[in-house]
Amino acid sequence: MDENPQLPRRLAAEHARLEDRWQITELLNAYAFHFDRNEPEAIAALFASEAVIDYGPEVAPIHGSDTIASRISGGLNEIFEATSHHISNVSIEFDDDASARAVAYVYAWHRYRDGSPDGHLWGQYHAQVRHTADGWRMASLTLKAAGTVDFHRSTMHSVGRKPGS
Repeated sequence: MDENPQLPRRLAAEHARLEDRWQITELLNAYAFHFDRNEPEAIAALFASEAVIDYGPEVAPIHGSDTIASRISGGLNEIFEATSHHISNVSIEFDDDASARAVAYVYAWHRYRDGSPDGHLWGQYHAQVRHTADGWRMASLTLKAAGTVDFHRSTMHSVGRKPGS
């Protein structure tokens, strides 16, 4: 039997890529977990220093990981009584070994402190991620909506669904 001398190297590269995919997926899951637990500092730690978060046209983008915790803590503490974010259908495309683009579907339920009806959002997170000394971190995160019911914002970025004929 002739053994392929490239096989161990190829398997190691494939294993590394699978590990990267798992870590990026876990990064998105951690975002939802810490958001639902009202842990703004833990959320901020998931982002690269120059990160930008874009929650939609009604909210000014958040620039820099050092401002994320303070900017989102208001909503977490003053608007929401409870939230539950569900991440699925994660798709990752690598630009190179240290950067990738990820899209994850999200369903998010929100209970409001002011007694408004519970809000629902169906949409996607679009993230640019990069590998840092601390592991994979989000360099950008954009929330896009496919639909909402009783959600606290009236205008959202669209997921880009094409109109029917």
